[in-house]
Amino acid sequence: MRTLAALLVFTGGLAAQAPDAKVETTQLPPIVVDVTRVNLLFTVTDRKGRFVTDLGKEDFQVFENKKKQTISEFTAETDLPLRLAILIDTSNSIRDRFRFEQEAAIEFINSVMRPRQDKAMVVSFDTAAEIVTDMTDDPEKLAQGIRGLRPGGGTALYDAIFYACRDRLIRDQPRHKFRRAIIIVSDGDDNQSRVTRDQALELAQKADVVIYSISTNITRTETDGDKVLKYLTAETGGQAFFPFKVQDLAQSFENIANELRHQYNIFYQPVPLQADGLYHAIEVKVPGRKDLVIRARKGYYAPRL
Repeated sequence: MRTLAALLVFTGGLAAQAPDAKVETTQLPPIVVDVTRVNLLFTVTDRKGRFVTDLGKEDFQVFENKKKQTISEFTAETDLPLRLAILIDTSNSIRDRFRFEQEAAIEFINSVMRPRQDKAMVVSFDTAAEIVTDMTDDPEKLAQGIRGLRPGGGTALYDAIFYACRDRLIRDQPRHKFRRAIIIVSDGDDNQSRVTRDQALELAQKADVVIYSISTNITRTETDGDKVLKYLTAETGGQAFFPFKVQDLAQSFENIANELRHQYNIFYQPVPLQADGLYHAIEVKVPGRKDLVIRARKGYYAPRL
C-alpha cells in the first residue's frame, strides 16, 4: 500500500508525482479552471425518488448568490466517463458487518464500470488513509484490493477525502468531461484526521467531486457521524444512505450507480464575473414544480486571478 500523501504539482493541467513526498496538509493545489463559465452536474427526482429525465433547458433556472444567471449550454448527461474513489472505513467500529460491505462494494464496481471509459480507486482509512488500489479501469484489481482489507484502528475519514481529491480525482482535464464522485462506506465518526471536515469539503468542491455515503450505523439513532455524512453529501450534491440491515447495503450501492447515469449538466457564465477566490452559492430551480427534488452542489470556489 502507498500512502495518499503523494505530492502533485499541477502546471497547465498536467500532473507530476513525487512518490511518498511529505506535504503540509493545509496546502491546497492550484487547479486549472475555465474562469469564464461554471458547469453544474445535478440530478432531478420526484418525491418518491424516481429519476426525472425529460426536462429541457427552458425548465431550469440557475441563481448565483441569489442573482439569476443565463444558461448557455444544457445537456442530459448519461455517458460521461466516471472517475470514482471508493473510501472504505476499516476501523474497529465496522468490524461486525465488514465482509458484507466488501462484497457489496465489489458488486457496485462490477455493475457501474464500463470498459475503457470508467476508472476507480479504492482507499482504506483507519488511523491513516491509504491507497489500496490506484486508479484503474480493471474491476478485478479493484475487487482484489477490497477483499484484502482488514479492519482495525481509528478513523481518518477527512484525510481520505482530502487526499483522494487532491492526489487523484483532480487529475483528468478538462473537468467537465468527467463525472467525479466519492463513495464513502463509514459511520462518519472521524477521530484521526490531520485535516478538518471543512478543509476536506472545500477541496472536494474545488475538484467538482460529488460525495455519496453509505452509513454503517445500524442503531436507528442518529449519531454525530450520521450528521457529518449528511452534511458532506448535501453540500456536494450527493446523497447519504442509511441501510439498517446488512442486506440493504447492496441496494444503496445500486441506487448510487443509477444516479451516476441520470444527470443533467448546465453551463453558465457568471454575471458579474468575480475571480476572487471566494465561495459562491448556487441554486437550481424548476419553477412551478414543487413535486421535484434537485440535488446539486450548493456552490463553487471561483479562481483567483
